[in-house]
Amino acid sequence: MKKFINRHKAHHKSLLLLAGPMILSNITVPLLGIVDTAVIGHLGSAHFLAGIALGATVISLLFWLAGFLRMSTTGLVAQAYGEKDYLQLAGLLKRSLVFALIVAFSLIALSPVIKNAIAYLSGSSVQVLAQAYSYFEIRIFSAPAALCNLVLLAWMLGVHYGKGPFYLLLVTNITNIVLDIYFVVYLDWQVAGAAWASLIADYSALLFALFLVFRLAKKMAVPLFLGGWFSRDKMWTLLSLNRDIFIRSLILQLCFSFMTFYGARIGEVTLAVNAVLLNFLMLVSFALDGIAYASEAKVGQAKGQHSVRRINLWVKISVFWGMLFAVCYSVFFALFGSQIITLLTDIPEVIKAANEYLPWLIFMPLAAMSCFLFDGIFVGLTRAQDMRNTMLISALVGFFGVFWLFNTWQNHGLWLAMSSFMLLRGVTLIVRYKQLQTAQQLLN
Repeated sequence: MKKFINRHKAHHKSLLLLAGPMILSNITVPLLGIVDTAVIGHLGSAHFLAGIALGATVISLLFWLAGFLRMSTTGLVAQAYGEKDYLQLAGLLKRSLVFALIVAFSLIALSPVIKNAIAYLSGSSVQVLAQAYSYFEIRIFSAPAALCNLVLLAWMLGVHYGKGPFYLLLVTNITNIVLDIYFVVYLDWQVAGAAWASLIADYSALLFALFLVFRLAKKMAVPLFLGGWFSRDKMWTLLSLNRDIFIRSLILQLCFSFMTFYGARIGEVTLAVNAVLLNFLMLVSFALDGIAYASEAKVGQAKGQHSVRRINLWVKISVFWGMLFAVCYSVFFALFGSQIITLLTDIPEVIKAANEYLPWLIFMPLAAMSCFLFDGIFVGLTRAQDMRNTMLISALVGFFGVFWLFNTWQNHGLWLAMSSFMLLRGVTLIVRYKQLQTAQQLLN
């Protein structure tokens, strides 16, 4: 290990300088979810916690489905940055922002249909649905800001400006946390307060992100205001890439949403328990995504430079640091998992049940490490079809197949399915990468 670090010391340092700010800022994202859960979890009734879990899951599903905007933008921008094509950098930003606004206003237009689907799919009680609706009806109007922020963050990451996403996510989440506590705890707005806090934070972040991007573009001499950004071929390339990543994201979110909705059918306590425990997985995912985001930029730049050697080197370095972080998280959850649960809620039946399922979360970082990192690698390579295909196999076999076999285990069956799903995602992506490497198709 020491020899590997010393041999590529400059590359390790370069990756960590890009990943470090992302890791620090990404940690504030699950902390935001933890604060949401904690302030609502201490209102004294499980239906508040279950309601915000249901409403926030729907919003997360919609916004995460739009995560293709960030992934496609990062990969294409990183490759254009590697080629030093500044005109293309400007065009990609504008095309992606237009596409983000189209998606956002479509979500708002469809919100009445989505709201009705919440009741149909969850089968929750009237009290839980009332809280879920309260959250959803406010939060959906943050879509334009939230989706544009994905594009702006991706553009900064693609040009290796790691501090920009760090500042953006930090400002967003600190604003959200402060408003969360003020609206829910001091003004007693309950679940609606958490929704208003998120909406205000998203639009504040949009203004800040635009400022950062304009300043960076001026410094790099990127011609943002030069005309001729629309091209049918380039728009089609972007749409095709987004289509495949959207399908991949849809399958991923169907698995996560199935956990929430099936948990709701098992019972209110189970739904609340999974809301608490999913914060552990969020913490893992965003920490490992810090490395994965850096991989997207580094691998994309290497592809833009037409260097297979550099692609393979960045893959090795990313996997090394990903494994190190995964081990640290597993040890941390084993030592302090029970204490984290008690910070999130003081409802006795939820605490007792959550500790029963904690071992699944201790294992999860090791199972999930490869899928997060190789997602980033394939984003940098803009191999969206491979991401789509491996996700489909993993969901059908690893998640739904395993749950079908072990559904009598109830919530344990859900967590077994999620663990298998994460593990198989990583395995299938690694196998596909090896195939591309052997066939000398990494630059295609």
